Amino acid sequence: MKDAESYSCWVEVDLGAIEENIRCIVRQASVQVMAIVKANGYGHGAVPVARAALKAGATWCGVARVDEALELRRAGLDCPILLLGLTPSRRVAEVIANGISMTIWRSEQVEMASSLAGRLGQPARLHLKVDTGMSRLGVQPGDALELGLRLARATDTVFEGLFTHYARADETDRSTTDLQEARFQEVLKQFDAAGIRPPLVHAANSAASLTRPSACFDIVRAGIAIYGLHPSRQCQLPSAFRPALTWKSVLSQVKVLPPGRGVSYGHIYTTRSQERIGTFPVGYADGFRRLSGNEVLVDGQRVPVVGQVCMDQSMLQLDAVPQASPGDEVVIIGSQQGERISAEDVATRWGTINYEVVCGIGPRVPRIYAGSA
Repeated sequence: MKDAESYSCWVEVDLGAIEENIRCIVRQASVQVMAIVKANGYGHGAVPVARAALKAGATWCGVARVDEALELRRAGLDCPILLLGLTPSRRVAEVIANGISMTIWRSEQVEMASSLAGRLGQPARLHLKVDTGMSRLGVQPGDALELGLRLARATDTVFEGLFTHYARADETDRSTTDLQEARFQEVLKQFDAAGIRPPLVHAANSAASLTRPSACFDIVRAGIAIYGLHPSRQCQLPSAFRPALTWKSVLSQVKVLPPGRGVSYGHIYTTRSQERIGTFPVGYADGFRRLSGNEVLVDGQRVPVVGQVCMDQSMLQLDAVPQASPGDEVVIIGSQQGERISAEDVATRWGTINYEVVCGIGPRVPRIYAGSA
């Protein structure tokens, strides 16, 4: 409870769990691992997670935005970094100068990277993305070889990687992923025949790295599994994986209210009898959704959040824990005295996925790190 003396709301991240999860992925995939640390390490903190992942055997980091890559560089991380999303044209030179690999899918991107790399005297490292069925970013399979040949001929560039991304690898129905893999394999055959296959071919996300050995190729891009969170309800992690994140707060006040008293904005909850109502300093500005049905842990028991979630505070019905008092720990995600609320539990309650739950924990919530790294 030392953190409760310094913070009213905080996240604890177990870096030891991150390291062990990476080791599990390395053993499972038997190829290189790219640790995906975009979106502030899925809410866990990009730099500490990246350090833990690299210590445990990851060889690359993957991000979505230029500033995410530069944050790692400023922190002193000199590992290979792949920028998975768009590199804005005005920042291509900055990315090249910092030795960051870029994803491309258009000939104009190749030409710009080649031109700027020549001026900088430093090669542009490029990964060609193929859209095999995600229908998001990437060149179409039928156009991939032509773009690959152009990339292979470009000056001052390194054709470093070729990849795709699966849309439904976390589902039990394998047909869509089978089709995507077949399309990607056909592209690989064309590149092999032309003698331009790059050193890094990659397709597997967390789900595919666990369920589809044929998709692991040279490196896997591990995201949600690093954090000990299940890729989906249909794709559960093995028991060796551990969630790394716990979200906590404290009771700031406990009061006894009479029958008929409204609680919070709009009085959507009214006491039916004399009730013990507690307040804890977490709200929607912290990423705690303004929805009915929320629960948290107090003294090892699930207790309901009542009334509207406010920007900075929420209220609890504490009749089930009459001993609760100000300063007691409140667990939003995590374990307490043998009871647990998982990120998946919260996601089900909110009608979303665990990714969105942890990524949505606000930046004003401090992250406290324990474990190795």
